Amino acid sequence: MKEKDPNDKQKIVEIDAKEQESMSTLRQLKESVTEDDDAPASSLSLRTILGGDLLTADMVRRQVWLCLLIALFLTVYVAFRYQCQQDMIDIAQLENQLTDAKFKALSSSSSLTERCRESHVLNVLRAHQDSTLHSSNQPPFKIYIPEQ
Repeated sequence: MKEKDPNDKQKIVEIDAKEQESMSTLRQLKESVTEDDDAPASSLSLRTILGGDLLTADMVRRQVWLCLLIALFLTVYVAFRYQCQQDMIDIAQLENQLTDAKFKALSSSSSLTERCRESHVLNVLRAHQDSTLHSSNQPPFKIYIPEQ
């Protein structure tokens, strides 16, 4: 029979150690890689943006809620701006109505003041030939009432 060489045993042990080492790195690699890993990042270019590849990317899918929140904020902003413009239009119309009312009140007050003047009242009395009312020939005077 053939005698075994001690070098052969040593070679077998070295081969087993190398296999174990490669198996352990393979096992570690399998444990570190999962199906949830991100796809390799593609370069961002004009072709990917215009082609729509950017919209299918995982990054965009993760940011859908942010995009919806931004759209909601934009909608609220536009609605508030529209409401503000409507309020400003209403305020301008009310201010115009207020100035019209002030002018009407001023003209009514001036016409009332004109009709209440003594000369105008005397002219109206003369025009109607009313004999019971006439202007006084004596100046006005004060009446003193003694206190008790």
